[in-house]
Amino acid sequence: MAAKKKKTAVNFAAQNRKARHNYFIEENFEAGIMLAGSEVKSLRAGRATITEAFAGDQDGELYLFNAYIPEYDSAKHFNHDPKRPRKLLMHHREIEKLLNAINRKGMTLVALGIYFNDRGIAKVDLGLARGKQFHDKRADIKERDWKRDKARLMRDKG
Repeated sequence: MAAKKKKTAVNFAAQNRKARHNYFIEENFEAGIMLAGSEVKSLRAGRATITEAFAGDQDGELYLFNAYIPEYDSAKHFNHDPKRPRKLLMHHREIEKLLNAINRKGMTLVALGIYFNDRGIAKVDLGLARGKQFHDKRADIKERDWKRDKARLMRDKG
């Protein structure tokens, strides 16, 4: 009898917490990412920034743009360009589906996080997103405040 795998908590190397505030996330996708050795070291140190990162089409392939992974100090002259486009690895059907959604429906592929899976492989959590209007953001803030106040009232009343 084989032992069951335990689901471990995802340890994010970088997160885009603003994305859920600025976009309606319709669907989530997981993609592999092609990295250089110095990029992996820098990611493991938790120094990446993906607040402005998005995925897009380049020559029929899916790439991650505007992700900032700083140079790794110990790599010396084997370092990488911090803002270079990085190729995303997905099945061909998924790539076609996402590119069609981006082109046809006016959606955006936003990077929600970069993490290492159980096997130590870097993955990108992508969200197929639609932009929020200013009034949508205000409504979300209002709802979040009400939930917090309601929880306080329930806790105080017993």
